[in-house]
Amino acid sequence: METGVKTLKIALAQLNPTLGAIAANADLLRAARAGAEKADIVLASELFLTGYPPEDLVLKRAFLARVHAEVEKLVADTADGGPALVFGAPMVENGQLYNSVVVADGGQMAVRHKHHLPNYAVFDEKRLFAAGPLPKAVELRGVRVGLPICEDIWFEDVCAHLKADGAELLLSPNGSPFERGKQAQRVAHASARAQQTGLPLVYVNQYGGQDELVFDGASFAVNADGTLAEQRPAWNTDTHILALHESESGWQISEPTGNPETQDELGDIYAAAVLGLRDYVEKNRFPGVLLGLSGGIDSAICAAMAVDALGAERVHCIMLPSRYTSDESLTDAAACAKQLGIRLDDVSIAEPVDAVEGALSELFKGTQADITEENIQSRLRGTLLMAVSNKFGSMVVTTGNKSEVSVGYATLYGDMNGGYNPIKDIYKTEVFALCRWRNENLPVGGLGPEGEVIPPTIIDKPPSAELRPDQKDEDSLPPYEQLDDILFALVEDELSFDEIIARGHDAETVKRIEHLLYISEYKRRQAAPGAKIGNRNFGRDRRYPITNGFRDAR
Repeated sequence: METGVKTLKIALAQLNPTLGAIAANADLLRAARAGAEKADIVLASELFLTGYPPEDLVLKRAFLARVHAEVEKLVADTADGGPALVFGAPMVENGQLYNSVVVADGGQMAVRHKHHLPNYAVFDEKRLFAAGPLPKAVELRGVRVGLPICEDIWFEDVCAHLKADGAELLLSPNGSPFERGKQAQRVAHASARAQQTGLPLVYVNQYGGQDELVFDGASFAVNADGTLAEQRPAWNTDTHILALHESESGWQISEPTGNPETQDELGDIYAAAVLGLRDYVEKNRFPGVLLGLSGGIDSAICAAMAVDALGAERVHCIMLPSRYTSDESLTDAAACAKQLGIRLDDVSIAEPVDAVEGALSELFKGTQADITEENIQSRLRGTLLMAVSNKFGSMVVTTGNKSEVSVGYATLYGDMNGGYNPIKDIYKTEVFALCRWRNENLPVGGLGPEGEVIPPTIIDKPPSAELRPDQKDEDSLPPYEQLDDILFALVEDELSFDEIIARGHDAETVKRIEHLLYISEYKRRQAAPGAKIGNRNFGRDRRYPITNGFRDAR
């Protein structure tokens, strides 16, 4: 295309790479390019060729050699005169490893490096990559294009430097994980950079699940005045051709669509949990999932998420009743399985519990039954589920919510057994809200049935582990509305003891919850991964010591 071009078509390639599957990811990019043959440029996400975040894979020389070979193939592909490719890849230059963006056009290549390396929350790029210099613009199809990579648009200097270097347009590849409220922050930063530079900014984000991170996509573009001109959908792969035209005032998006209707927060949380589970199962090649369906709310929402992620035929549930399991729980579990259309088997743990308690009877002689006997039940359930998993290959889904995981109301090698936990970062009050939401909504891409899938009796009854007679969660925990507010203050907001008391909570209750939170760290270190939903998930975001003598509460 000649200098002075009046139109430019950019394909926003919002794709789902598999981390480490370099050749397969390259083929995804080739397919997007083939489907966007009328575009001038195909723009993919940050480190797309490897998947993001590649973590210590980029320290392996063999891995980087494979990346370099695939980059050369993609560059060679563009010699056919079709659309240019702009995509992320780790690149080595002068012995330094960079988080880079590759520009391939006409069989030629230019490379620019990420300047700002995030090193907070889930990010630790400074231990892997060198910071690139303030980047220069790239001449592409007769246009001077600036390529700020993800974090680079959260600060003023990179875009200002690109503007000073003659950039006429900003294209930003991103690997931005989902969390509550994140999209508004992304748009705000992009809008600020556009207004600062007077340049439109096109933002392409990764889609898909990667271990505990979920990428929602939701790519967009803003015009030079900072207004949102194009918003692509979240929770889908998407390749959309965005047309820009050159006017006397610079480049503008030709047909702005503005801000379309977006899904509510509960819908986003549910979609994130479903996507995280789906991609964990699919990318690790499990045939399906298995979970214990107790008749309680946590296992019910996990079963619904599993069906929406994989389809009913790939979800197997087992009821594992004990002598304390109520008839109501049996009825509720059966009703939930029927409404979801899933297989439900019944395997009683009564005889195994008797056998274990009998084997320990001499050692336990003269002691009172306590939490030990309760944990025997939980661990036997975990053992049986893992046995079925080993025999048939399905992955066990574990079902502990963030409220219970926070305070240690979960049993190691029992109900914590499993390969993935879709509600690990979801508080109990949110679980109730999500159940009601799911009964009224079919999520984006959901494979489950429409309508009510979780019986109201499950939602309405008081939560109980049913490990002793007439047990209720609130026998030993504050009401969940109170507990979750304290935990949110402690975990998400890192508030002090005095600040939490000022919110209206009882001092002794806060002191006890803080203590339970700290002493349960060792359990969380051994827990299954689960989708990050908030800004402080247990694992990548929040890294507390196991041995910890500090208590803010006095």
